Amino acid sequence: MVTHPQLTLRDVRARAVLVPMRLPLATSGGTISIAPLALVDLLTEEGVTGSTYLFCYTPLALKPVVQMITDLGPFLAGVPVAPVEIDRKLQRLFRLLGAKGVAGMALAGIDMAAWDALARAAGLPLARLLGGEARRIPAYNSNGLGIVGAVRAGDEAARLAEGFRAIKVRLGYADANADVEVVRSIRREIGDGVLLMSDYNQSLSVAEACVRIAALAGEGVHWVEEPTLADDFAGHAAIRAKAAIPVQMGENWWGPREMAKCLEAGACDLCMPDAMKIGGVTGWLRAAALAEAAAIPASSHLFPEVSAHLLAVSPTGHWLEYVDWADPILQEPMRIEDGHAVIADAPGTGIAWDEDAVKRHLVA
Repeated sequence: MVTHPQLTLRDVRARAVLVPMRLPLATSGGTISIAPLALVDLLTEEGVTGSTYLFCYTPLALKPVVQMITDLGPFLAGVPVAPVEIDRKLQRLFRLLGAKGVAGMALAGIDMAAWDALARAAGLPLARLLGGEARRIPAYNSNGLGIVGAVRAGDEAARLAEGFRAIKVRLGYADANADVEVVRSIRREIGDGVLLMSDYNQSLSVAEACVRIAALAGEGVHWVEEPTLADDFAGHAAIRAKAAIPVQMGENWWGPREMAKCLEAGACDLCMPDAMKIGGVTGWLRAAALAEAAAIPASSHLFPEVSAHLLAVSPTGHWLEYVDWADPILQEPMRIEDGHAVIADAPGTGIAWDEDAVKRHLVA
């Protein structure tokens, strides 16, 4: 019989690291070559520690996120490690400010670390603690393949497709013809047996998005992600009404309520909540219920280590977005086998720091 010990939160600690990316990511909004990560550790009186990390997008946000998490430690000291109750407590605290941006990131980090601690204390992988199985999850390679031109994109895609059945390209070149040229270059290299997802990173107007997606029809693109501004649900609905390619959204939903509004607007065919922005494990579980009610396939955005567990218990679980950005600071990076993410049969989410590597990348 599996026992679930009661845990009491002692402190929450956070550290800032800057980790060089193996493949820089060039999008229409700029290039990211270093991953700014906030490492979160939730300590308990019982000696169990839960860990997770947050991707802060820019070094400018890294220290504020770390500081907020650190400052919340004393506020939470002594409470039971009960993520739903902790979320309720923190949502009340930030009701007037709003739990988005830095605050939302901090709350999600605490939530994910709390769930990791509970799974570790129970001696179970998080997926199993949540009622699922530690199974293999279909994954697509989302490393690199940014705005790099047709020739380089083709070469890079060939390497990224090794061991995967799907990859993702960033689009948003000077015009529709350039986008098509890049897609065709990639397709020549990877053949017809590998799916090709695409992401416009919110770079187009509604009218231009309709033109470009029409140009991509018949080019073997599996989905088109965020063609216009993420909060323009009506615009996405208008694009979707004309698109011959499924429209993907979700990485910029701050919590399940934003997701519900987007689905109500009919803005997307597919969804991909971000484990951090949606509200951690607690927020994801609520989002998964919305996806099931709407019969919409749910993929993940970033954070493959925890997202694999979440997809394992999501009724409409679809694709895991795989990136290796945290690998250099992890004791055991996620394994990919035959195009699938392998959930380790070990307690928690599988996140454990390589402390020597952390020291090398630590931000003072």
